[in-house]
Order: sequence, then structure tokens, then C-alpha cells
Amino acid sequence: MPAPLVHVETSPTLPERADAVVIGGGIVGVFAAYYLARRGLAVALIEKGRIGAEQSSRNWGWCRQQNRDARELPMATLSLDLWERFAGDSGEATGFSRCGLFYLSNDEAELAGWARWGEFAKTAGVTTHMLDGRQASERGAATGRRWKGGVFSPTDGTASPADAAPAVARAILKQGGTVHQMCAVRGVESRGGRLSAVVTERGTIRTSLAVLSAGAWTSSFCHQLGVALPIASIRSSALALSPSAEPLPPALHTAAVSITRRGDGGHTLAISGRGRVDPTLQQLRFAPHFLPMFAKRWRNLLPGGLEGLRSGHETLGRWRLDEPTPMEHMRILDPAPDQATIRLTHARALELLPALKQSQVTATWAGYIDSTPDGVPVIGELAALPGLIVAAGFSGHGFGIGPGAGHLIADLVTAATPIVDPEPYAPERFARPGATKVADF
Repeated sequence: MPAPLVHVETSPTLPERADAVVIGGGIVGVFAAYYLARRGLAVALIEKGRIGAEQSSRNWGWCRQQNRDARELPMATLSLDLWERFAGDSGEATGFSRCGLFYLSNDEAELAGWARWGEFAKTAGVTTHMLDGRQASERGAATGRRWKGGVFSPTDGTASPADAAPAVARAILKQGGTVHQMCAVRGVESRGGRLSAVVTERGTIRTSLAVLSAGAWTSSFCHQLGVALPIASIRSSALALSPSAEPLPPALHTAAVSITRRGDGGHTLAISGRGRVDPTLQQLRFAPHFLPMFAKRWRNLLPGGLEGLRSGHETLGRWRLDEPTPMEHMRILDPAPDQATIRLTHARALELLPALKQSQVTATWAGYIDSTPDGVPVIGELAALPGLIVAAGFSGHGFGIGPGAGHLIADLVTAATPIVDPEPYAPERFARPGATKVADF
């Protein structure tokens, strides 16, 4: 990993009852629990491993509006405000900064696409600047080359993946909620057709409300309830470099490679959209739903190996509530990074930014990104089990929009006016394969 994950204290006792139980301690789960606790609910956050240890600490840390799909843009915009507000409200540091995001390209079609999005962004009140060749080349002087154009989004920014989820978990404790790590949720119970309890490996919590924000584990968990939620996980690989002696853009994207400066002055490197598809029975089951997505993005998706089967997060098996589950056998998803992608990413970064040749590789890692057929998350109550709200399938965007997603969940639970329109995130939209539009970005 690029940095040690910040430790969070575990609450000593599992509550017998709670107003709400949040299943999964990633960025969406912790923000959902935080906003519920702020509204006076007795909240228990349950995590099978450590807070933020899976994809929430393995991403780039980008918090962006730029190039967001129209269905996600309102949540992305509001999330930026919530990232800023969180530090003042909680006294906890996530490393968030509106440092601006910088895009460079020599591809006319790509630039035209960014320009079209920029026109749309104006209608949504988003500030973004198209750069001509001279402006892009000047701002991208660290590359030592000329560019046809680019984009600069000054109000976007980054946060620290290693710090953010733990910081929110500490804020939950300050609000009177409880946080339970190394405690897997095995399933739920119902009474009269509604959720009545959450069953963990350490005991049962009576509750009428649960939020399922289990990332790549969500679909197999739903399978235990007889609910088919189409999610496919992509294994994405990244690496970290030691600090560079020369100043570099804090967050730079090109089609070849993207780079993000971390709090320690080092950099995270990755290739946008590139990943390995590790075949599982769950992926085969939902393959018809994902054909439009695959047709659009197949150039960046490579065949994988047995990592998915070994991890067990996409099992179609059934498990009992009184026996250890796959989550207890695999506390933290920690797949092997794709070494071919790591080498390619590093080589492209050195070619793009010569100053990085003085830096050393300090870490390589991989994580599973849970994706939906249209690239837009699922947030909403499951019709099959009232009282269970699912929040998953964030398709690599969950870190940046985590605060907005958590706020929306709290709105739905407390019958408050939703921070954004929840309709685009409705779980039932996947009833028919191919019925949804694949996100452009």
C-alpha cells in the first residue's frame, strides 16, 4: 500500500439494539454512519476487516466534478462542499484540498469530448477551463513537450485515501456511534416482511434499518437474500513513488497515465480505466447486463486469472448464519497487482514526467472496483426487503462522492429532503439487461 492505513479503535461491546446498522467500513459506509449519527440515531458500523482497508484506501484520492456523468454530477458537486465542511464539523483531517485537477491531451476527439462536457458543465454551474495548446503546454511544462490542449478544473481536488475513512470513523465515535472491526456480518433476519436484525459473527443486533455498503462483496451478500444485484469487480493496479525533487502538478491525467501527489510528497501512478477481469461465476451470471459496458471499454479491460475465485467475494454459494462465511476467511481483499500493468504504468510516467526518474518505487498494490452495468452506483432500499438500503457499485467513483452518497442515505432513512434526486441510483433499474445508458466517463 502507498501509506500505512490509519488505526481506528474498535468499540468494546456489540450493541444488542441499534437504530441503524451500517454494513461495511469503506468511505460510503463511514459517511452514511456519520450522517445518521449526526441526526441523533444510535448507529453501529460493522466491518469484517479494518476501516477503509479495501478499495477506499487503494484509489487515487481524486474528488472531482470534471467529466462526471450527468447522473453523478450533482452528487459530485455537493460532495466537494461536504468534504470541506467535514473537517470543520468533526475536527478530523482527511487530507482534502481543492488543489485543482489538470488534464492534457494531443487527441482531437478527446479534446472535443472534454469541450462538450464543459458546455454541459456550465449549465450545472461547474467551473472548468478548456486550455488551448499554448496554455496546456505552459501549465504542463513539467512534461517537457507541447500539447494540443487540456482542461483545468480549479474547484476539484484530492483527499488522502489512507486517512479519510479512518477520520470519518473517529467522527462517528465522537457522535456516540459504535465502530466494530474484525466483525463480519453474516446476514440479516426479517419479521413481517421487513428487516428485523443484523446477524454478525459476534452476535445479533436488533434493528429495523441496515445499510449494505459492502463494496465488491455486496452482490454475493444480496444473493443470500435471493436478490440479483448485477455487479462485476475489476482488479485495478497502481504504484507509489518516493517524493520528487522538482515541483509537479498535484493531480494530472493523460490517456497514457495519471499521477497524484500524496501528503508525503510522493506520487501515486495509475492508468485510468485499465484493469484485469478475473472470471467468476457471478460475472458469468451477470454477463448479459455488462455487454454494453464491455463493448464501450474493452480496450482497457484485460483477461485476468484466479484472483477472484481465491478471494471469494463473488461467490454464488450460500452460507449459514451460524458458521464462518467467506468474509471471515478473507477479512481484507488484497489481490496481487498485475505486474505487467505496474511496469507499463511506471514506464509511461517516466516518459511523461522525466523528473520522476529520480524517484523510487515504494509500493505496488491492487484492489477490486465494484462496477454496475451503467457505471452509476446503486443507492436505495431493496424492494425485496424493506429496511435494507444498498449502496454499492460505485464503479471507481466512490471515494470522491462518498460524502454525498452518505448524506443521501441519511436523507432516505430519515425521510428528509434528498440532497440530490435519488431516482438515477434506484436498484430496480437493472430489471432488464441493456435498459440503462452506459456512462461516458
